[in-house]
Amino acid sequence: MKHIKSHIKSVIFLCFLIFVLKGNAQQLDVLINEALNNNPEIQKFELQYKRVSEKVNEVNTVPNTEFGVGYFVSEPETRTGAQRFKVSAKQMLPWFGNISARENYVSSLADVKYEDIVIAKRKLMSSVSQSYYRLYANKAKQKVLTENINLLETYETMALTSVEVGKASAVDVLRLQMRQNEMQQLKDVLQQQFLAEQTNFNNLLNRGNDVTVNVVDSLMIPSEDFDITFEKLVLHPELLKFDKLYQSIEQSELLNQKESSPMIGFGLDYINVSERPDMNFSDNGKDIVMPMVSVSIPIFNKKYKSQTKQNDLQQQEITAQKQERLNSLETLLDKAINERISARISYATQTKNLKQAKDAEDILIKSYETGTIDFNDVLDIQELQLKFQMNQIESVKTYYVQSTIINYLTQQ
Repeated sequence: MKHIKSHIKSVIFLCFLIFVLKGNAQQLDVLINEALNNNPEIQKFELQYKRVSEKVNEVNTVPNTEFGVGYFVSEPETRTGAQRFKVSAKQMLPWFGNISARENYVSSLADVKYEDIVIAKRKLMSSVSQSYYRLYANKAKQKVLTENINLLETYETMALTSVEVGKASAVDVLRLQMRQNEMQQLKDVLQQQFLAEQTNFNNLLNRGNDVTVNVVDSLMIPSEDFDITFEKLVLHPELLKFDKLYQSIEQSELLNQKESSPMIGFGLDYINVSERPDMNFSDNGKDIVMPMVSVSIPIFNKKYKSQTKQNDLQQQEITAQKQERLNSLETLLDKAINERISARISYATQTKNLKQAKDAEDILIKSYETGTIDFNDVLDIQELQLKFQMNQIESVKTYYVQSTIINYLTQQ
């Protein structure tokens, strides 16, 4: 029952993501698919996988057939005649199961390469999503700055009116203008940062740097998070890769045992014999045909014993590496969960503070109607309001960025 509830919450969260991104010209899932199809790093790993898989055909062979031709400079005389030249052929064959062991070993290496593809795709999906949310936060901050600049222009108009009636000084007007200049500077800097991040995003999709990326207008933190279990980490491809590496060492050892077995060779010698002119008998000038069988025995097998020891040590190393990576992934997941919780808390706090700042702004507007406005208070409230808005956007970005990390670590 608990698993069903967890699944339902995951579906609700996914539906929420689709809802908040719906209606946008460039939905995130479409962009991710484009990146998966075009990213050169993914293509690199796929080509490596194909190359290693092709090695199965390479190892599915036997040693080269040996041919030899010899000519007797000094022809030895035999009873049936003089030997003129010799032709030989020889084929060595590996022990039973040796070729299958090679194929299994290469296939296990291909399985390791396949996990590299899965890992690279997960990382790319996470990178594209995080870049997208950074672009969103940048655009949202620019929008907030534009709204605040317009607000200060309204206050400036109010200040100019107050100066005319002697209820404010020109200094108040200059302060408001300087504040506008500062926010315009921040907006200009954000625009340049947006272009830099847009280039990074387009490179992830392997397309032109100047392609415009349209992000959603607004994002909200969902009311409830989906459940997360650390047990899913054991199925993460970064850990499965270590399992595949361990299995490849097992296949390597099986191959090592097979290669330490003898090799059998079959051959045939043909010797051309000349007829003896001074004799007449049935076998005169009869050629010699000699089938042969040979065995290659690795008597000095120190090499194979050393390889066995190396394989055992490598398996121990892989086991330690897997545990080390598991600990790192658990730490990363726990950190992402806690930072996402912190982002939710921060968002709620900034929302409350923003409402109170808005209330204070309304009080100042009413004070202006009675002719008692203090433009120092106006700047203070406006600065607080901008701070809360920026922090709120940052909280939303942090929430979704950490969600991509959690998704990278726990998705099935």
